[in-house]
Amino acid sequence: MISMPAALEFENVTKEYRSLWRDERHRALDGFSLAVRPGEIFGFLGPNGAGKSTAIHIALGLLRSSAGSGRLLGQRFGHAATRRRVGFLAENVSFYLRPAASLVRFYGGLNGIQDPQLARRTRELLHQLDLDDVSSKPISKFSRGMLQRVGLAQALVNDPELLVLDEPTSALDPAARAGVRELLLEARRNGKTIFLSSHLLSEIELLCDRIGILHRGKLVRLGTIDELLNVKDEFEIVARGLPPGFALAGADHGALSPAGATSSDGASVFVVPAASQRPAVERIWAAGGEIVRILPHRRSLEDLFLELTEPREPA
Repeated sequence: MISMPAALEFENVTKEYRSLWRDERHRALDGFSLAVRPGEIFGFLGPNGAGKSTAIHIALGLLRSSAGSGRLLGQRFGHAATRRRVGFLAENVSFYLRPAASLVRFYGGLNGIQDPQLARRTRELLHQLDLDDVSSKPISKFSRGMLQRVGLAQALVNDPELLVLDEPTSALDPAARAGVRELLLEARRNGKTIFLSSHLLSEIELLCDRIGILHRGKLVRLGTIDELLNVKDEFEIVARGLPPGFALAGADHGALSPAGATSSDGASVFVVPAASQRPAVERIWAAGGEIVRILPHRRSLEDLFLELTEPREPA
């Protein structure tokens, strides 16, 4: 099978900033390498200051790396013509003070889109983002959430092959967030690649095919959601009908702790090592319980994120 070239690729990229006042350097990226596959939604995570925005700006040619290189849609970073095939939404949006429709048309024109395609595309996006009724309203009157949706429209107006989005749903209410989620899933169904940086971990978990976690300029974890969140060698057992105070831990089954926690539907939830799965089931049956389901144990994305990025106390 012939593999397709990456839509976005960083090759051992390092970026250092020098202090203007002191002889100091700060390394924002440190030997950073990553390949984003065509047609996937890739989640780019990291705490503030991890280097995420630096990586995005280097990819778009807004910054130069101190070392290393990379490719955007097959061209070296900084290739001007290739940027017309990319849609970009910055974390802090700032636009010329025009009416919404005029603004979207302006950015579409900068990317070489002309009427009638530009007019049609502008109408479609403003409708999809629920901005029809305010399309002629100056954006100086817009709320933060409305500005965010205009920003998404300008990122999409040129029908880009690659979308690079930095915190695209940060100011949106739940309904607008769901609408944007569907818009991005539709873009993926149409073969687009989406590089999504966000602190909203629930959105990342719902949307992304793979995620990468950046910490102190280094990629510390990379994989699919299932690969990263399913805990190897642990299973979650959900059971009903157990007597009050029932616990799997005991003198003869010490490895089966922790004891069950009751879920909202009255069932008890146990997390056990793989080797203890069968004894746990037999103990539940012996107590008169009914097994509802057995699944690989899955931790939350928040737990993984904090495990990889929180400072650790010295031993």
